[in-house]
Amino acid sequence: MKKAIYFMLLSAVCFTAMNLLVKYLAHFGGGQLVLFRAFGSLFFTMSYLLWHKIPILGNQRSLLVFRGFAGVTSMGLFFMSVNYLPIGSAVSLRYLSPIFATILAVFFLKERVKSIQWLFFIMAFVGVLMIKGFDPDMNSFGFLLIIGSAIFSGVVYVLINKIGHGDHPVVIVNYFMWISLLVGGVLSIFKWTTPLGVEWLLLLSLGVFGYFGQLFMTKAFQSQATNKIVSLKYIEVIFTMIAGVFWFSDTYPILSLVGTLLVITGLILNIWYRKK
Repeated sequence: MKKAIYFMLLSAVCFTAMNLLVKYLAHFGGGQLVLFRAFGSLFFTMSYLLWHKIPILGNQRSLLVFRGFAGVTSMGLFFMSVNYLPIGSAVSLRYLSPIFATILAVFFLKERVKSIQWLFFIMAFVGVLMIKGFDPDMNSFGFLLIIGSAIFSGVVYVLINKIGHGDHPVVIVNYFMWISLLVGGVLSIFKWTTPLGVEWLLLLSLGVFGYFGQLFMTKAFQSQATNKIVSLKYIEVIFTMIAGVFWFSDTYPILSLVGTLLVITGLILNIWYRKK
């Protein structure tokens, strides 16, 4: 149990570092950030697949491609949104993705939702309205971008559920990274800002922090204490908000913070009751 907690905390730290770097490097544009995020992770995914002699192309190629495009769309919209939103608000709103995933699963996977889960969804959406309505720094365009990111992230969850155990998890991530590299590369042609000095290292570290954040979270979930530690992944929101206050001088009105708490509480309760 302790090891699972440590892994989850390490994951939150890695994702927080990536979030802060995305905000700091936002002037490079979404396409370029996607490109470097993918390039930094591909070193690890390709090395793993080649070392373990796992077929790179996988088995369910159409689903893997769709998952890749849904993932890069979600990631790109998130990277674009941080130009307009406080980083903590962007991260907390992106975490609405499990709600959209549940709603999409009802229609596409014929899954059933418990009645009480709708109450938790309403709680989370009330929190969203509070964040949007009471945060003076909540730009409307940025808000639409991050909601779009959450929706496509929900699509990713549905596609991964559909893929199931038919493909190795690293194969799924590898497809995502290759598609991200291609999409980010094409978009970067139209808007390229040449990094200077340490910026090259910071951009490449996006992929490193993203990869290890995912790795530590996977290791935490592989323990038998998943139900007990799953809520710890939302610590990333708290870490990012606190760091954003000190690094970027972000400010959050009290009612906006209450809204964030409602979003996180609604999501955690939904996870607990769904697994019962």
